[in-house]
Amino acid sequence: MPKDKYYYNPNTLKYERFKLSIWQRLLRVTGFFTSAFFFGFLAMVLGYSFFDNPDERAEKMELRRMQEKYEILDKRVDVLTKVLEDMGDRDDNIYRVIFESEPLPENLRKGTVDASAIYAELKDLPEASIISKTLARLESAEKRAYVQSKSYDQLVKLIKNKEEMLASIPAIQPVSNKELKRIASGFGMRIDPVYKTPRMHAGLDFTAETGTPVYATGNGIVEIAGYQGDGYGNKVVINHGYGYETLYAHNSKLLVRAGEKVKRGQTIALVGNTGKSTGPHLHYEVWKNGQKIDPVNFFFNDLTAEQYDQILKIAEQSNQAFD
Repeated sequence: MPKDKYYYNPNTLKYERFKLSIWQRLLRVTGFFTSAFFFGFLAMVLGYSFFDNPDERAEKMELRRMQEKYEILDKRVDVLTKVLEDMGDRDDNIYRVIFESEPLPENLRKGTVDASAIYAELKDLPEASIISKTLARLESAEKRAYVQSKSYDQLVKLIKNKEEMLASIPAIQPVSNKELKRIASGFGMRIDPVYKTPRMHAGLDFTAETGTPVYATGNGIVEIAGYQGDGYGNKVVINHGYGYETLYAHNSKLLVRAGEKVKRGQTIALVGNTGKSTGPHLHYEVWKNGQKIDPVNFFFNDLTAEQYDQILKIAEQSNQAFD
């Protein structure tokens, strides 16, 4: 039971019991509820401002999990990008150097990615910035991988062409010359055997008995096989492609015909003494883009470094040619 309250009445000079009027009681009740409503509302506002409701807590937890996953994905994209960059570096600075091919432009390797377009499609998602950044990097890596794939396709073609080129370029001696004693006259100014005057000798003369096998020095197609009255006697001319041709002159017998494909090491003729010749021998020439060049530089497949040095000295001797 609430205790009664008293107050001193100066008119009656007595203590009288305090009684609230209906309006006073109504005002107090109204004030109480108003205060309760105000502080309740304030508590609710503060609660929503500083504390998450269950749905918000769940969304934030889900967002944190997604961020963690995207961070892991981002690191994997870093590794993938590094691998692609390393592949591109080796492609440009090793493989293409070997095959004498120009490196790919860096802007072609990287390509361009419109990140704004990706972000526009995802802008309504709360994690749009994270996803769009990762997708842009993935798209860039995808473009790099595509360009690298095309580059390797090109390198495969270059490898095949290189193999074909290496098999076609003259690379062996046209007659068996293991003892290195068959080169009788080299490339350069030599004494003409008929006119006894210095003149340009545009090939190598290999002394050999009539009937000695003559070998194709590289893969190619026979352009000429026969006698043309030009002093070379029975001759064979092979087109090796890549600007290279070889001539084999003064043969006693031809074993190939024009238009025939030949392989390096294949016997194409037999040594003879036909045409303008002073004795059985093979006159051998190498042409590059129509220019006659020193054949001694094209024996790298069947000579050691010491043998090559020895044959250079033999070929440089100033002596009389055989044709």
